[in-house]
Amino acid sequence: MKPLEDLFSPLGFYSYSGFAKLATLDTPETTRAFESLMASAKEAKRMLSGSTAFAEKMKQLGFPPQFGSMAHAPFDVISDFMRGTIGAMLDMYRMPDRLLEAVEKILPIMIQNGLSAKRTGLPRVFVPLHKGIDSFMSPDQFKTFYWPTLRRLILALIDEGLTPFVFWEGDCTSRLELIADIPKGKAVYLFESSDIFKAKEVLRDVVCIRGNVPLSLLIAGTPDDVKTYCKKLIDVVENGGGFIMHASSIHEVARP
Repeated sequence: MKPLEDLFSPLGFYSYSGFAKLATLDTPETTRAFESLMASAKEAKRMLSGSTAFAEKMKQLGFPPQFGSMAHAPFDVISDFMRGTIGAMLDMYRMPDRLLEAVEKILPIMIQNGLSAKRTGLPRVFVPLHKGIDSFMSPDQFKTFYWPTLRRLILALIDEGLTPFVFWEGDCTSRLELIADIPKGKAVYLFESSDIFKAKEVLRDVVCIRGNVPLSLLIAGTPDDVKTYCKKLIDVVENGGGFIMHASSIHEVARP
């Protein structure tokens, strides 16, 4: 994609000067870049067509689509897609003010992404989280760089009548009291490896809890192991309502 970094702005593409700008694209390097882009587009379309077919098959079997849109925590956008894990970690120490400015600029984009669910008729927004886990940032860093903009994203979606479906990947047990600071009965929290029994204690009347049958159990455990764990989830976490049983994450090789 490097040859495309010098593409001209559409704002300057007019009159006879437009021909000169257009002529700059006629190079072998630019041709290969566009060919790479189109090859990626074809692969993306192939993947999405498979996902669409699967969703339609599930719908016919009686399982409605889960989400109408997806959004990310602003910090994750930077760490996952722009600066990288190491870069974002260093940014918290070396340029915290610029990092805070960046997450503020990304927040309205994430809100708009989430609000697109209103056009689909599926009022649930998937929000997968990555770098807010206990093993990546301290509680103080979480309070400074991660939670403020994530919370405002959640609140903005709720204000528009949507249900945020927040997937707390990894272990976020130390954050439970803090992430309880949202309106009651308006969101779903899926926990992967956090202490789901403690989550029930803290979040009992705040959110619907979803999770967290371990993949290790589904892959290496016996049927009785799985039944025992699921029964414990039902007895403890379902007690009082507000629970959806779910695997801790997804995997392709669990034994049916």
